[in-house]
Amino acid sequence: MRSKLFSCCVLTKGSQRSLICDLQRNKFHFIPNSLYELLDSPEIDFEILINQEKDEINKMILKEYEGFLLDNELLFTDDNLDLFPPLNLKWESPFTIHNAIIEIGSHCSYLKDSIQQLEQLGLQQVEIRFYEGDIDLLKDAISIFKNTNVNGLVLFFNNSCSILKEDLEFLLKNEKRIERLFLYNNQSCEQNFSCAETEASVIYLDKTEISALHCGIISSEYFVVNIPVFTESQHLNTCLNRKIAIDADGHIKNCPSMAKSYGNIKDTKLIDVINNPEFQKLWHIKKVEITKCKDCEFRHICTDCRAYIETPEDQYSAPLKCGYNPYTCEWDEWSTNLFKQQAIEYYGMQHPHSKH
Repeated sequence: MRSKLFSCCVLTKGSQRSLICDLQRNKFHFIPNSLYELLDSPEIDFEILINQEKDEINKMILKEYEGFLLDNELLFTDDNLDLFPPLNLKWESPFTIHNAIIEIGSHCSYLKDSIQQLEQLGLQQVEIRFYEGDIDLLKDAISIFKNTNVNGLVLFFNNSCSILKEDLEFLLKNEKRIERLFLYNNQSCEQNFSCAETEASVIYLDKTEISALHCGIISSEYFVVNIPVFTESQHLNTCLNRKIAIDADGHIKNCPSMAKSYGNIKDTKLIDVINNPEFQKLWHIKKVEITKCKDCEFRHICTDCRAYIETPEDQYSAPLKCGYNPYTCEWDEWSTNLFKQQAIEYYGMQHPHSKH
């Protein structure tokens, strides 16, 4: 009986092993490259393959492959497989800007104007980093999003003033846009908690400061297995595509961690920056163009930092803060890798920031 993978189960080949990404169930499965080669065809007939195989060990391997695929509901059989087309991996979006990162110092004077401009461009998600201030500044900033179409807020805040848990619970309950609130400098050893009404979470961190140096970590904890990310990664950069940032001094960038500025929010319209071909250039760097990433089985479920890279003068070099080696299938601590030390020094990430 002829078989094929479900359309939502998509293959990614790596140097030493491959993945089947189940984009409907949001999970992935490791498979050997030998199985990838069998599955990388419109259809497969395990019964014929097993009957044709002379070697008993290979017969057993083929039976195990089939059993694995059926047990995990990755494979199906049908008399007419032509009725089941492959998943369309085209990526489209009606929005000019999807997400923004905005840094705030002691006040949020330019935040309202920035959000008004960005909302006209379709802004959906905002990450705000507060470097100073108290609960009142936090409330003032969040109130700016009232009556906007922004549907998600991720907040980073310095907790040196030890904001009361009751105030945070009230904030989460009454502002449903908040998805996560990270509190740095957790001197009181508070415990993480979530809001039952909104499922938003407060996460306490023992790091003593918020810094743009903390960006760019590549970790299996951050893998995202779904259709939007998988399809976007086929064509565009999954970190910087449709993103804009405004740093604490008002400079407009692709990311706050980057040095290059395209003007200041005080005298530059965001639409003018976005329409600049130089600004959009980083949106189009794909995983298959990046050293090491192009050989990695995780490339289509992983983010891709271009702010911190192993060879700063080569925009197509691998992310600096990735400790995964697709040629050995091992994870190591990136900050102690001898081959990365020159780049770590270049970006000023020597201890204590190296592990952030």
